[in-house]
Formats: sequence, structure tokens, C-alpha cells
Amino acid sequence: MPATSPARVDDELYRSAQLVGDTMSRSAAQQITHWARVGRALEASPDVSAAHIAEVLTGDRDYDTLDSDEQALVRAMWAERFGRLHQQLDLAATFAAEGHTYAELDDDGNIVTVDPSAGT
Repeated sequence: MPATSPARVDDELYRSAQLVGDTMSRSAAQQITHWARVGRALEASPDVSAAHIAEVLTGDRDYDTLDSDEQALVRAMWAERFGRLHQQLDLAATFAAEGHTYAELDDDGNIVTVDPSAGT
């Protein structure tokens, strides 16, 4: 296990790390470490433009205009976002609330149709 050193972090950053960390299955300390590594990678690469990355993430720039290092960072950020969204996704509850019938596989791999209006 790598050695760690104590560091002071302002309360706002720590609260943000707790919130994001919860959705990413990380502790606040792990989330801050993750953010620090991303920041280090950005600063270490003179060819990486944080502005370009931010523009892609907001939809204001095409992903294909980035160089390979910038694309790698965008993919990592997308993966983090998708992971967070996936953890929050509950299609069964959404479909049931909206009254949609849907099909799923049971534990044995058999197709089961669920009709919320029929209670099945």
C-alpha cells in the first residue's frame, strides 16, 4: 500500500469530494486523489488544453478535433460521468412509475415480461 501524507483541504472541496465520491464509490480522500491525478496529467502535458476538453464536454467542440492525449482525458471524464449515471439508473422503477410493460431476464436467463398494471 502506498504511503500517504496528510493535507489540509478546504471544507467546500471536501464536501464536493464526498458528494461525487459517493456516486463514484470512492471515499472523499480517494475522490480528491483522483482529481489531483487528473490535474497533474493536465499540467504535465503542454499539448493538452483544458479549455478544449471543457468545450468538448459541454458540446461546444468536436471530439475529433482533440489530440490523442486530450481525447484520453475526455474519455476518462466520460467514463466517470457514465459510471455515476449508471449507478443512479433504475429502469424498473422508472418503467413501473410510468406504467410501461418491459421484459428482462431472470436469474436463470429466461425472459420475463413485467406489466406494472397487472402487478407482475
